[in-house]
Amino acid sequence: MREILSQVENILDNRVRPSLAEHNGDVRIISLHEGLLKLQMLGQCSNCPSAVYENEEFFAEVIKRDIPEITEVILVTGVSDSLIEAARAMMSKP
Repeated sequence: MREILSQVENILDNRVRPSLAEHNGDVRIISLHEGLLKLQMLGQCSNCPSAVYENEEFFAEVIKRDIPEITEVILVTGVSDSLIEAARAMMSKP
């Protein structure tokens, strides 16, 4: 498990954090259990539902592609689930 967390940190450091830093943001690992990786956004975009939704998909794609042991990536937020769902619905409309 420690090796997988190290791989995740490496991906975050090299592919994710530089982009987030441009927007005064960051991300941290909350937990990894049975293939479920929980991350938390930090900084300016941390409470924006649309940013959380878009980043969750991006993080999942980047991490799962390189680390097959991770089957799901979830961003833990302080935003309510209903607000996140509303943002998902708005973002998925053409």
